[in-house]
Amino acid sequence: MMQNNVNNTNYVSEFRQDFAIIANWVKFGTKVLDLGCGDGELLQYLRNSLEVKGYGVEKDDAKWLACMQNGSNVIQMDLEDGLSGFEDQSFDTVILSQTLQAMHHTEEIVQEMLRVGREVIVTFPNFGYWRNRLQILTGNMPVSKTLPYQWFDTPNVHLCTISDFDQFCKNHNITVLERRVITDTQAVEFMPNLLGNLAMYRLKASS
Repeated sequence: MMQNNVNNTNYVSEFRQDFAIIANWVKFGTKVLDLGCGDGELLQYLRNSLEVKGYGVEKDDAKWLACMQNGSNVIQMDLEDGLSGFEDQSFDTVILSQTLQAMHHTEEIVQEMLRVGREVIVTFPNFGYWRNRLQILTGNMPVSKTLPYQWFDTPNVHLCTISDFDQFCKNHNITVLERRVITDTQAVEFMPNLLGNLAMYRLKASS
């Protein structure tokens, strides 16, 4: 049956609510590009649950090798160099999962994703989450499950809040098709910019 159904996907060692949400935004059997794909766990999840034609992009040598070893199609390249090797609208969905905050050229990568994909999925840790605010008030940079690094070894360069990203989309004429905010595995509807620690967006270029 050609439908989004991840209930029988049991090979991921720990249940990932963000993976389940992404899978519900991706259509069965479509062509997907996962940017900063890491060891390919999300690609594998989407292949097994939705039979997508998945491709990844990863810079790190060890993660690229892990991706190859689990059978993912992956290109080793630096996202900061852009996506000029990919044609316009060549993928049904382009995904950037918890990598946006590590990009130096944020505007450029989002615009390139919208060029390459018919739809775009972006997820990022919400810097406005109340626990992050509390740590700043006590005089420390936030460290959490979604922001696991210390200030001196973090790859994150452009942290933002949900309100920041909403304004970014408005300013750049980007259509937000859906937005989900979660804390661990729980959906957050009330005051998401304060109570949610992970933001998830489904986007497309405005016509």
